[in-house]
Amino acid sequence: MPLELVTLPALSDNYTYLLHDSDSGATACIDVPDAKPILDELAKRNWTLTEIWLTHHHHDHIDGVDDLLKVCDAKVTGATADRHRLPPLNREVADGDRFEFGGEVIDVLDVSGHTIGHVAFVAAASGYAFTADSLMALGCGRLFEGTAAQMWDSLQKLAALDPETLICSGHEYTQANARFAITIDPENADLKARIDRINSKRDSNEPTVPSKLSEEAATNPFLRAADPAIQAHLDMIGAEPVDVFAEIRARKDRF
Repeated sequence: MPLELVTLPALSDNYTYLLHDSDSGATACIDVPDAKPILDELAKRNWTLTEIWLTHHHHDHIDGVDDLLKVCDAKVTGATADRHRLPPLNREVADGDRFEFGGEVIDVLDVSGHTIGHVAFVAAASGYAFTADSLMALGCGRLFEGTAAQMWDSLQKLAALDPETLICSGHEYTQANARFAITIDPENADLKARIDRINSKRDSNEPTVPSKLSEEAATNPFLRAADPAIQAHLDMIGAEPVDVFAEIRARKDRF
């Protein structure tokens, strides 16, 4: 049985996730924008929080940690490279590290670009990747600290995962990302159909994440910098994909 996944809205547009193993009772929270929705959900389900996994140091991903730890005796995991600006860590991790949770192996990927030291946690057996502000639904994080080359490399690591993987990203930015994506890939029928689904979900106040990696590969322009149609649209036929990616990211920043 896959680990149970719960997607929780937090703050104005963040998401946090609970991952639960019914056999052991272990429960992990991935990023803590705000403690309250997490505590409410734990109480509703009668779960005990045992672990907190932090993807990066931005305040909207860690601000609720102290309040959560006042109530829960949970082990905190985060990147060694980011430890100087994260809450105190019980376990430090880096690219290629693995640890066990709920009988599964969790793989750690360095996905720097949005920040240096940003990590993703991959529960491959259950089919989940917690990508926060690296790969996002129809987008990727703004390059606050890293370079386009770093982010492109990070996205390639994530793109190599099983296509059925659910990408558990950190924000409800999908509708805005869709408005940009269609300017880069205007003839993509899969993208047009996805935009219709996104708009329908948001009209009903439903989350648009997680999203399936195969869907991102077919519609997310930040993963499609090698696509001939996108390169032609940008007048960059034959350019290196990393350079096309950099152009797409620059256009998004101005959008």
